[in-house]
Amino acid sequence: MKPVESLRRRATPVLEWALPYWTRGKAGRETPEDLFRLLYLGWLVAFSFKVLGASWDVSWHFKWLRDDLAPPHLLNSVGTAIALALTIIHIYTGYGVDKLAQRLITWGTGIFLTAVPLDLINHRINGLDITSWSPSHLMLYIGTFFMVCGVIRGWFVRAVPGRMRTLVLGGLFVFLFENVWFPAQHQEYGVYGIAAWDRGAPEAEPILIQFAAEQIGLPVNDRAVALHFALPVPDQLYPLYAAMAAVMVAVYARAMIGRMFSATAVVGAYIVFRALIWPLLAAADFPRSAIPIFLVAGALAVDLAFLIRMPVVRALVGSLGATLLIDQVLRFQHATFMAPPLVPPATMLIGGAGLAVLWLAAEWSFSRHTLRAQDREALVSATATP
Repeated sequence: MKPVESLRRRATPVLEWALPYWTRGKAGRETPEDLFRLLYLGWLVAFSFKVLGASWDVSWHFKWLRDDLAPPHLLNSVGTAIALALTIIHIYTGYGVDKLAQRLITWGTGIFLTAVPLDLINHRINGLDITSWSPSHLMLYIGTFFMVCGVIRGWFVRAVPGRMRTLVLGGLFVFLFENVWFPAQHQEYGVYGIAAWDRGAPEAEPILIQFAAEQIGLPVNDRAVALHFALPVPDQLYPLYAAMAAVMVAVYARAMIGRMFSATAVVGAYIVFRALIWPLLAAADFPRSAIPIFLVAGALAVDLAFLIRMPVVRALVGSLGATLLIDQVLRFQHATFMAPPLVPPATMLIGGAGLAVLWLAAEWSFSRHTLRAQDREALVSATATP
Protein backbone atom coordinates (compact mmCIF):
# COMPACT_ATOMS: atom_id res chain seq x y z
CA MET A 1 0.00 0.00 0.00
CA LYS A 2 1.33 3.42 -0.95
CA PRO A 3 2.22 5.79 1.91
CA VAL A 4 -0.40 8.36 0.85
CA GLU A 5 -3.15 5.76 0.80
CA SER A 6 -2.04 4.40 4.18
CA LEU A 7 -2.09 7.89 5.68
CA ARG A 8 -5.52 8.55 4.21
CA ARG A 9 -6.93 5.35 5.68
CA ARG A 10 -5.61 6.22 9.12
CA ALA A 11 -6.79 9.83 8.96
CA THR A 12 -10.32 9.06 7.77
CA PRO A 13 -11.69 7.68 11.08
CA VAL A 14 -10.04 10.52 12.98
CA LEU A 15 -11.69 13.12 10.76
CA GLU A 16 -15.04 11.33 10.96
CA TRP A 17 -14.82 11.54 14.75
CA ALA A 18 -13.59 15.14 14.93
CA LEU A 19 -15.55 16.97 12.21
CA PRO A 20 -18.95 16.81 13.96
CA TYR A 21 -17.42 18.76 16.86
CA TRP A 22 -16.22 21.57 14.56
CA THR A 23 -19.20 23.82 15.13
CA ARG A 24 -19.26 27.36 16.42
CA GLY A 25 -20.32 27.70 20.05
CA LYS A 26 -20.00 29.82 23.14
CA ALA A 27 -17.57 29.13 25.94
CA GLY A 28 -19.03 26.84 28.57
CA ARG A 29 -20.95 24.55 26.21
CA GLU A 30 -21.27 20.94 27.30
CA THR A 31 -18.15 19.06 26.26
CA PRO A 32 -18.10 15.27 25.66
CA GLU A 33 -15.68 13.57 28.04
CA ASP A 34 -13.49 12.04 25.32
CA LEU A 35 -13.10 15.41 23.58
CA PHE A 36 -12.38 17.17 26.88
CA ARG A 37 -9.59 14.72 27.74
CA LEU A 38 -8.11 14.95 24.26
CA LEU A 39 -7.99 18.75 24.36
CA TYR A 40 -6.16 18.80 27.67
CA LEU A 41 -3.84 15.99 26.62
CA GLY A 42 -2.94 18.29 23.74
CA TRP A 43 -2.14 21.08 26.18
CA LEU A 44 0.09 18.78 28.20
CA VAL A 45 1.98 17.84 25.03
CA ALA A 46 2.25 21.49 23.95
CA PHE A 47 3.63 22.61 27.31
CA SER A 48 6.04 19.67 27.40
CA PHE A 49 7.58 20.76 24.09
CA LYS A 50 7.76 24.36 25.30
CA VAL A 51 9.47 23.39 28.57
CA LEU A 52 12.01 21.12 26.87
CA GLY A 53 12.83 23.79 24.31
CA ALA A 54 12.99 26.58 26.89
CA SER A 55 15.22 24.55 29.24
CA TRP A 56 17.70 23.88 26.45
CA ASP A 57 17.41 27.47 25.23
CA VAL A 58 18.84 29.03 28.40
CA SER A 59 21.90 26.81 28.32
CA TRP A 60 22.27 27.33 24.56
CA HIS A 61 22.42 31.12 24.92
CA PHE A 62 25.15 30.89 27.54
CA LYS A 63 27.30 29.08 24.97
CA TRP A 64 26.42 30.27 21.47
CA LEU A 65 25.56 33.53 19.75
CA ARG A 66 21.82 33.86 19.27
CA ASP A 67 20.25 32.13 16.24
CA ASP A 68 16.54 32.42 15.34
CA LEU A 69 16.55 28.83 14.00
CA ALA A 70 18.50 27.28 16.87
CA PRO A 71 17.28 23.77 17.81
CA PRO A 72 15.82 24.91 21.17
CA HIS A 73 13.77 27.57 19.35
CA LEU A 74 12.47 25.00 16.88
CA LEU A 75 11.52 22.61 19.69
CA ASN A 76 9.73 25.42 21.50
CA SER A 77 7.97 26.37 18.27
CA VAL A 78 6.40 22.90 18.03
CA GLY A 79 4.76 23.48 21.40
CA THR A 80 3.67 26.97 20.33
CA ALA A 81 2.06 25.60 17.16
CA ILE A 82 0.09 23.01 19.13
CA ALA A 83 -0.97 25.66 21.66
CA LEU A 84 -2.12 27.97 18.86
CA ALA A 85 -4.22 25.19 17.30
CA LEU A 86 -5.84 24.42 20.66
CA THR A 87 -6.52 28.11 21.27
CA ILE A 88 -8.34 28.37 17.94
CA ILE A 89 -10.42 25.30 18.83
CA HIS A 90 -11.42 26.76 22.20
CA ILE A 91 -12.28 30.16 20.70
CA TYR A 92 -14.31 28.81 17.78
CA THR A 93 -16.13 25.88 19.37
CA GLY A 94 -16.32 26.94 23.02
CA TYR A 95 -15.55 23.37 24.05
CA GLY A 96 -13.52 22.61 27.16
CA VAL A 97 -13.46 26.12 28.68
CA ASP A 98 -15.66 28.59 30.50
CA LYS A 99 -15.61 32.30 29.61
CA LEU A 100 -12.78 33.20 31.98
CA ALA A 101 -10.59 30.30 30.87
CA GLN A 102 -11.22 31.18 27.22
CA ARG A 103 -10.29 34.83 27.81
CA LEU A 104 -7.09 33.92 29.65
CA ILE A 105 -5.99 31.50 26.94
CA THR A 106 -6.87 33.97 24.17
CA TRP A 107 -5.10 36.92 25.78
CA GLY A 108 -2.11 34.80 26.72
CA THR A 109 -1.68 33.45 23.21
CA GLY A 110 -2.15 36.94 21.76
CA ILE A 111 0.49 38.49 24.02
CA PHE A 112 2.92 35.65 23.27
CA LEU A 113 2.47 35.93 19.50
CA THR A 114 2.86 39.72 19.70
CA ALA A 115 6.08 39.32 21.69
CA VAL A 116 7.72 37.01 19.13
CA PRO A 117 8.18 39.59 16.34
CA LEU A 118 8.99 42.30 18.90
CA ASP A 119 11.78 40.11 20.27
CA LEU A 120 13.12 39.47 16.78
CA ILE A 121 13.08 43.22 16.05
CA ASN A 122 14.80 43.89 19.38
CA HIS A 123 17.63 41.53 18.45
CA ARG A 124 17.95 42.99 14.97
CA ILE A 125 18.29 46.51 16.40
CA ASN A 126 20.19 45.92 19.64
CA GLY A 127 22.06 42.72 18.82
CA LEU A 128 22.63 40.36 21.72
CA ASP A 129 19.93 40.58 24.37
CA ILE A 130 21.96 40.40 27.58
CA THR A 131 19.23 39.49 30.04
CA SER A 132 16.22 37.21 30.42
CA TRP A 133 14.49 40.17 32.05
CA SER A 134 14.22 42.33 28.92
CA PRO A 135 10.76 43.73 27.99
CA SER A 136 10.29 41.49 24.95
CA HIS A 137 11.29 38.40 26.93
CA LEU A 138 8.97 39.36 29.78
CA MET A 139 6.11 39.57 27.28
CA LEU A 140 6.82 35.97 26.28
CA TYR A 141 6.66 34.83 29.91
CA ILE A 142 3.54 36.90 30.64
CA GLY A 143 1.76 35.55 27.57
CA THR A 144 2.61 31.99 28.54
CA PHE A 145 1.55 32.72 32.12
CA PHE A 146 -1.96 33.76 31.10
CA MET A 147 -2.16 30.85 28.69
CA VAL A 148 -1.29 28.27 31.36
CA CYS A 149 -3.59 29.96 33.88
CA GLY A 150 -6.44 29.65 31.39
CA VAL A 151 -5.74 25.96 30.89
CA ILE A 152 -5.57 25.42 34.64
CA ARG A 153 -8.89 27.23 35.02
CA GLY A 154 -10.51 25.15 32.30
CA TRP A 155 -9.37 21.85 33.79
CA PHE A 156 -10.12 22.92 37.37
CA VAL A 157 -13.71 23.90 36.58
CA ARG A 158 -14.66 21.05 34.27
CA ALA A 159 -12.65 17.94 35.24
CA VAL A 160 -14.39 15.26 37.28
CA PRO A 161 -13.00 15.05 40.84
CA GLY A 162 -10.64 12.12 41.30
CA ARG A 163 -7.04 10.99 40.91
CA MET A 164 -6.79 11.98 37.24
CA ARG A 165 -8.04 15.48 37.98
CA THR A 166 -5.46 15.88 40.75
CA LEU A 167 -2.55 14.54 38.69
CA VAL A 168 -3.26 16.67 35.63
CA LEU A 169 -3.83 19.77 37.77
CA GLY A 170 -0.53 19.12 39.52
CA GLY A 171 1.23 18.72 36.17
CA LEU A 172 -0.23 21.98 34.88
CA PHE A 173 1.00 23.78 37.99
CA VAL A 174 4.50 22.38 37.37
CA PHE A 175 4.36 23.98 33.91
CA LEU A 176 3.14 27.23 35.46
CA PHE A 177 5.92 27.18 38.04
CA GLU A 178 8.53 26.53 35.34
CA ASN A 179 7.31 29.51 33.34
CA VAL A 180 7.22 31.85 36.35
CA TRP A 181 10.70 30.82 37.49
CA PHE A 182 12.20 30.80 34.00
CA PRO A 183 13.75 34.31 33.99
CA ALA A 184 15.49 33.62 37.33
CA GLN A 185 17.52 30.89 35.62
CA HIS A 186 19.70 33.64 34.16
CA GLN A 187 21.31 34.15 37.57
CA GLU A 188 21.57 30.39 38.13
CA TYR A 189 23.50 29.94 34.90
CA GLY A 190 25.34 33.18 35.54
CA VAL A 191 27.09 32.03 38.71
CA TYR A 192 28.49 29.00 36.87
CA GLY A 193 29.52 31.24 34.01
CA ILE A 194 31.44 33.58 36.33
CA ALA A 195 33.07 30.62 38.10
CA ALA A 196 34.18 29.22 34.73
CA TRP A 197 35.55 32.63 33.72
CA ASP A 198 37.52 32.91 36.95
CA ARG A 199 39.02 29.45 36.31
CA GLY A 200 40.21 30.68 32.96
CA ALA A 201 37.92 28.31 31.06
CA PRO A 202 34.86 30.28 29.87
CA GLU A 203 31.88 28.13 28.88
CA ALA A 204 30.76 30.62 26.23
CA GLU A 205 32.19 30.38 22.72
CA PRO A 206 34.68 33.14 21.74
CA ILE A 207 32.22 34.60 19.22
CA LEU A 208 29.68 35.17 22.02
CA ILE A 209 32.26 36.74 24.33
CA GLN A 210 33.50 38.99 21.51
CA PHE A 211 29.96 40.11 20.70
CA ALA A 212 29.17 40.86 24.36
CA ALA A 213 32.43 42.82 24.75
CA GLU A 214 31.79 44.93 21.66
CA GLN A 215 28.27 45.68 22.82
CA ILE A 216 29.50 47.35 26.03
CA GLY A 217 32.79 48.64 24.62
CA LEU A 218 35.25 46.68 26.78
CA PRO A 219 38.12 44.29 26.00
CA VAL A 220 37.18 40.61 25.77
CA ASN A 221 39.49 39.75 28.68
CA ASP A 222 37.82 42.21 31.06
CA ARG A 223 35.90 40.44 33.85
CA ALA A 224 33.27 43.17 33.63
CA VAL A 225 32.22 41.65 30.29
CA ALA A 226 31.49 38.33 31.99
CA LEU A 227 29.63 40.04 34.83
CA HIS A 228 27.56 42.14 32.44
CA PHE A 229 26.54 39.06 30.50
CA ALA A 230 26.16 36.51 33.31
CA LEU A 231 24.73 38.63 36.14
CA PRO A 232 23.19 41.73 34.53
CA VAL A 233 20.48 42.41 37.11
CA PRO A 234 20.75 43.46 40.79
CA ASP A 235 21.55 40.58 43.17
CA GLN A 236 18.48 41.45 45.24
CA LEU A 237 16.13 40.46 42.43
CA TYR A 238 16.74 36.72 42.73
CA PRO A 239 15.77 36.14 46.41
CA LEU A 240 12.94 38.69 46.26
CA TYR A 241 11.50 36.97 43.20
CA ALA A 242 11.79 33.63 44.98
CA ALA A 243 10.02 34.90 48.09
CA MET A 244 7.13 36.45 46.20
CA ALA A 245 6.56 35.03 42.70
CA ALA A 246 7.67 31.44 43.31
CA VAL A 247 5.90 31.10 46.65
CA MET A 248 2.66 32.53 45.26
CA VAL A 249 2.52 29.81 42.60
CA ALA A 250 2.93 27.29 45.44
CA VAL A 251 0.09 28.96 47.38
CA TYR A 252 -2.34 28.68 44.46
CA ALA A 253 -1.21 25.12 43.76
CA ARG A 254 -1.90 24.08 47.36
CA ALA A 255 -5.32 25.73 47.41
CA MET A 256 -6.52 24.47 44.03
CA ILE A 257 -5.11 20.94 44.18
CA GLY A 258 -6.33 20.65 47.76
CA ARG A 259 -4.02 17.84 48.90
CA MET A 260 -1.49 17.96 51.72
CA PHE A 261 2.04 18.57 50.44
CA SER A 262 0.74 19.37 46.95
CA ALA A 263 2.75 22.61 46.85
CA THR A 264 5.89 20.71 47.83
CA ALA A 265 5.13 18.08 45.18
CA VAL A 266 4.75 20.72 42.44
CA VAL A 267 7.98 22.54 43.29
CA GLY A 268 9.77 19.25 43.98
CA ALA A 269 8.78 17.92 40.54
CA TYR A 270 10.27 21.01 38.94
CA ILE A 271 13.50 20.59 40.92
CA VAL A 272 13.70 16.92 39.91
CA PHE A 273 13.29 17.94 36.26
CA ARG A 274 16.10 20.48 36.59
CA ALA A 275 18.29 17.87 38.29
CA LEU A 276 17.66 15.38 35.46
CA ILE A 277 18.48 17.74 32.59
CA TRP A 278 21.59 19.08 34.39
CA PRO A 279 23.81 16.04 33.63
CA LEU A 280 22.34 15.75 30.12
CA LEU A 281 23.37 19.32 29.31
CA ALA A 282 26.77 18.80 30.92
CA ALA A 283 27.34 15.58 28.94
CA ALA A 284 26.54 17.49 25.73
CA ASP A 285 29.10 20.16 26.74
CA PHE A 286 26.49 22.83 27.42
CA PRO A 287 26.74 25.23 30.38
CA ARG A 288 25.36 24.05 33.70
CA SER A 289 23.36 25.94 36.28
CA ALA A 290 22.70 26.13 39.98
CA ILE A 291 19.54 24.21 40.89
CA PRO A 292 17.17 26.15 43.21
CA ILE A 293 16.72 23.37 45.75
CA PHE A 294 15.95 25.97 48.43
CA LEU A 295 12.55 26.62 46.79
CA VAL A 296 11.32 23.29 48.16
CA ALA A 297 11.67 24.74 51.66
CA GLY A 298 9.39 27.62 50.73
CA ALA A 299 6.81 25.23 49.27
CA LEU A 300 6.93 23.11 52.42
CA ALA A 301 6.23 26.22 54.50
CA VAL A 302 3.17 26.86 52.31
CA ASP A 303 1.86 23.33 52.85
CA LEU A 304 2.31 23.59 56.61
CA ALA A 305 0.64 27.01 56.68
CA PHE A 306 -2.50 25.51 55.15
CA LEU A 307 -2.99 23.54 58.36
CA ILE A 308 -4.12 26.88 59.81
CA ARG A 309 -7.83 27.37 59.13
CA MET A 310 -8.05 31.15 59.57
CA PRO A 311 -7.15 32.73 56.17
CA VAL A 312 -5.59 35.93 57.52
CA VAL A 313 -3.49 34.12 60.11
CA ARG A 314 -2.53 31.51 57.52
CA ALA A 315 -1.32 34.18 55.11
CA LEU A 316 0.71 36.08 57.73
CA VAL A 317 2.26 33.02 59.38
CA GLY A 318 2.87 31.35 56.03
CA SER A 319 4.57 34.44 54.61
CA LEU A 320 6.87 34.67 57.61
CA GLY A 321 7.72 30.98 57.55
CA ALA A 322 8.28 30.79 53.80
CA THR A 323 10.50 33.88 53.76
CA LEU A 324 12.64 32.68 56.67
CA LEU A 325 13.06 29.18 55.24
CA ILE A 326 13.92 30.44 51.76
CA ASP A 327 16.50 32.85 53.17
CA GLN A 328 18.19 30.31 55.43
CA VAL A 329 18.17 27.38 53.02
CA LEU A 330 19.42 29.62 50.20
CA ARG A 331 22.32 30.66 52.43
CA PHE A 332 23.03 27.02 53.23
CA GLN A 333 22.95 26.10 49.54
CA HIS A 334 25.27 29.01 48.74
CA ALA A 335 27.75 27.83 51.37
CA THR A 336 27.69 24.13 50.46
CA PHE A 337 26.90 23.93 46.72
CA MET A 338 26.29 26.74 44.28
CA ALA A 339 23.75 29.58 44.26
CA PRO A 340 23.46 33.18 43.05
CA PRO A 341 25.11 35.88 45.21
CA LEU A 342 23.70 36.44 48.69
CA VAL A 343 22.08 39.66 49.84
CA PRO A 344 21.72 41.24 53.31
CA PRO A 345 18.96 39.69 55.49
CA ALA A 346 17.14 43.04 55.50
CA THR A 347 16.39 42.51 51.81
CA MET A 348 14.19 39.57 52.70
CA LEU A 349 12.08 41.80 54.92
CA ILE A 350 10.85 43.43 51.72
CA GLY A 351 10.21 40.03 50.22
CA GLY A 352 8.28 38.87 53.27
CA ALA A 353 6.14 42.00 53.35
CA GLY A 354 5.40 41.72 49.64
CA LEU A 355 4.53 38.05 50.01
CA ALA A 356 2.14 38.79 52.89
CA VAL A 357 0.24 41.33 50.76
CA LEU A 358 0.05 38.95 47.81
CA TRP A 359 -1.00 36.00 49.97
CA LEU A 360 -3.77 38.01 51.64
CA ALA A 361 -5.04 38.99 48.19
CA ALA A 362 -4.91 35.33 47.17
CA GLU A 363 -7.01 34.30 50.16
CA TRP A 364 -9.66 36.79 49.04
CA SER A 365 -9.55 35.46 45.47
CA PHE A 366 -10.00 31.86 46.65
CA SER A 367 -13.42 32.71 48.03
CA ARG A 368 -14.34 35.26 45.36
CA HIS A 369 -13.73 32.89 42.45
CA THR A 370 -14.27 29.49 44.17
CA LEU A 371 -10.63 28.46 43.72
CA ARG A 372 -10.28 26.13 46.70
CA ALA A 373 -10.42 22.48 45.69
CA GLN A 374 -12.88 21.61 48.47
CA ASP A 375 -15.24 24.45 47.53
CA ARG A 376 -15.15 23.53 43.84
CA GLU A 377 -15.81 19.85 44.51
CA ALA A 378 -18.73 20.75 46.78
CA LEU A 379 -20.12 22.99 44.02
CA VAL A 380 -19.75 20.23 41.42
CA SER A 381 -21.48 17.73 43.70
CA ALA A 382 -24.34 20.16 44.40
CA THR A 383 -24.97 20.96 40.74
CA ALA A 384 -24.74 17.28 39.76
CA THR A 385 -27.38 16.23 42.29
CA PRO A 386 -30.93 16.10 40.78
